[in-house]
Amino acid sequence: MTTESTLTSKGQTTVPKEIRDALRLKSGDRITFTLMPDGTVQMRAKNKSAASLGGLLRKSRQKRIPTEQLSR
Repeated sequence: MTTESTLTSKGQTTVPKEIRDALRLKSGDRITFTLMPDGTVQMRAKNKSAASLGGLLRKSRQKRIPTEQLSR
């Protein structure tokens, strides 16, 4: 997907709607920009909290383990 955006005199731009929708971005989400050695820029959405990832790696029939027990 390729879209265009214009840079303002204050260095601001709008993330195109197609990109916002694809990344599920909403107001207040953080975005990081990384300049790669070849001159390209990588943009990453930082809209996932650690708490929202809980249980992500759990197998479907595996019992949930409280976070307090993981640090033991």
